[in-house]
Amino acid sequence: MRLSVDPNRVLSDLRELARFGPYKTGVHRPTFSDEDVAARRWFAGKLSEAGLDSSIDGIGNVYGLCPGPGPKILTGSHLESQNHAGWLDGALGMVFALEAARAIGRGVDVAAWCDEEGHFGSFIGSRSFTGLLEEAEIDRLANRYDGTPLRDALARAGLAGVARRQVEPGRYRGFVEAHIEQGANLEQSGLKIGVVTAIVAIWQYRVSATGEQNHAGTTSMARRRDAGLALVRLLGEIDRRFPDLAGPASVWTTGRITLEPGAPSIIPGKASMLFQFRDANPAVLDRLDAELRRLVAEASAHGPCPMEIEVLGQSRPALMDEGLQSLIAAAAERLRPGCSVRMPSGAGHDAQYLARVMPAAMMFVPSIGGISHHWSENTADEDIVLGAEVYCHAVAAALEAA
Repeated sequence: MRLSVDPNRVLSDLRELARFGPYKTGVHRPTFSDEDVAARRWFAGKLSEAGLDSSIDGIGNVYGLCPGPGPKILTGSHLESQNHAGWLDGALGMVFALEAARAIGRGVDVAAWCDEEGHFGSFIGSRSFTGLLEEAEIDRLANRYDGTPLRDALARAGLAGVARRQVEPGRYRGFVEAHIEQGANLEQSGLKIGVVTAIVAIWQYRVSATGEQNHAGTTSMARRRDAGLALVRLLGEIDRRFPDLAGPASVWTTGRITLEPGAPSIIPGKASMLFQFRDANPAVLDRLDAELRRLVAEASAHGPCPMEIEVLGQSRPALMDEGLQSLIAAAAERLRPGCSVRMPSGAGHDAQYLARVMPAAMMFVPSIGGISHHWSENTADEDIVLGAEVYCHAVAAALEAA
């Protein structure tokens, strides 16, 4: 199939999208902010211009559906951003999907999944489409930064009472998502295209310690039950033990430590931390989980502060479809021989939920300096253009294979 991928159009669309919520060299476009809602409406207009039937459903997903019979390939990513972050995270995949619909001209549906970045919940747009989001959860969800109920945000966006679209059985032969890598592997290896093999699971916990709040100047070190110090010692043990149990791509992070009451002259009586680890291998996840629980139990038993562990979330790894991987790799080899590599994704993406209901695949382009979730995030124009061409050819090949 001969394709008319337009590099200037791709770059122009990306830069126009970046005008919604500009922040330094990036964007600030939180889910259901005025800027985000405007971007969704703008993108719906672009889908209509491309000849697709565009709509925004009751959870905020933007759809462009290709009219006519025959199998379809679903493409897309997300439009909202992290706070004060980059201009390409999500946006690149949306513009690539739009360009695929325009360049191929038939059989390509486009979807912008709402809230991949998690301002209100966990992948609520793609989970809604795949039947994994109940009305009761929508009732419970609220913005994690300002407490706005999701129902109120939907109403303010004009989506109250609008039906949520769910996957139509038999319509799709697969889903393909493009994204910046958000890491430095491609750049460091001098490669241009990452063919994603799997998306890691993210297991998240809250660990709490209860000590004794007391005066920092009059309580001897021997008498102290410092909850903050107990957590820090636990973290040291985690960092000592995990390397022996981890896989080659395992990572773990303490995202927040909270001390109560958090005053300079008061020994913390309570402390808690948010902790997560990531891997695509279920056996590795189970090993790290068991070790974390053992270390918490051991620290609690030996004192001086009792500890508790609470599971906040345990997603499952998602394997990408081998056939679609091969089509991406073949398109990359045809357009730029030797430019691609197969690799796992260390970040979560909507494709992990689409993979539950249809074959799914992802493609990465390089991130300069491996930076993402920051306003300095960027990708070279030539890498964006090559990525768009590889993506469109891969989507066309998937459509022909269907």
